[in-house]
Amino acid sequence: MRDMRSPSLRLRRLASELRRSREAAGYKVTQVAKELGWSAPKVSKMETTETKRINPNDLDRLLDLYEVKDPPTREAMQALARDARERGWWARYKEIFGDRALPDFEAEAKAVKTFEALAIPGLLQTPEYAEAVFRGGRFVSQEQIDRRVAFRMARREILSKFDPTHLRVVLDEAALRRLVGGREVMLTQVKHLFHMAQMPNIDLQVIPLAQGAHAALTAPFSILEFPDPLDTPIVFVETATNGLFLEEADDVARYNVIFSDIQGAAMSATQSADFIAGVIKELEKR
Repeated sequence: MRDMRSPSLRLRRLASELRRSREAAGYKVTQVAKELGWSAPKVSKMETTETKRINPNDLDRLLDLYEVKDPPTREAMQALARDARERGWWARYKEIFGDRALPDFEAEAKAVKTFEALAIPGLLQTPEYAEAVFRGGRFVSQEQIDRRVAFRMARREILSKFDPTHLRVVLDEAALRRLVGGREVMLTQVKHLFHMAQMPNIDLQVIPLAQGAHAALTAPFSILEFPDPLDTPIVFVETATNGLFLEEADDVARYNVIFSDIQGAAMSATQSADFIAGVIKELEKR
């Protein structure tokens, strides 16, 4: 089975542990740098994930200075440093999403809350719909489109793996009305959406157009939450390029409030399923 662990999160975990160990030992960054003969930025970057690879010897020196003597703890931190160098399955698609990508975090999220206004969320797209989405942008070769579709389909594994990610979706009705790829493609897509909405780990709500203005009339976004308290939630905001990651507590809290607001503006999960069933019937009659 494909390894679903995330190198970026392993690096985040290691950085958090290093910072916690330093603070527990009573050192400031400048003091650590002086003790080890390093620059202060070198120490700081290890604690902020700016350093992508931490040398095992450097890590041992830090742990010695912090008096981390417990063998299992030291072994675990060395394993984090070593595994953070590995790339997940998405490395094959690096040219599509860059180094710090959404699937890097989706892979270990226990829950994903996402809002989409104009398109079906990527995790719930069919191959045909995804291809039509990519064709709607600037011209790219069929080979590039095929790779992007394959990448998007591979991401969906988090919803069907053992102990799957819990996906909460708030979808604007506009995404259901836009005939991406034509009637047949859209019909297949909406049927797939209806099927996925019945999965125990997926909650789907639709905001009807009649609702008018709501709190998320901006860019689509996702909030990712992780099983370990050390891995604090992050927000991903879609942009025309690679997207924007927000990790500050205030930013995450603000987006959680927005998500709660739009959940309140949306139809219930049951009402939304009935609504989607109605859209299917309308497409079948066309």
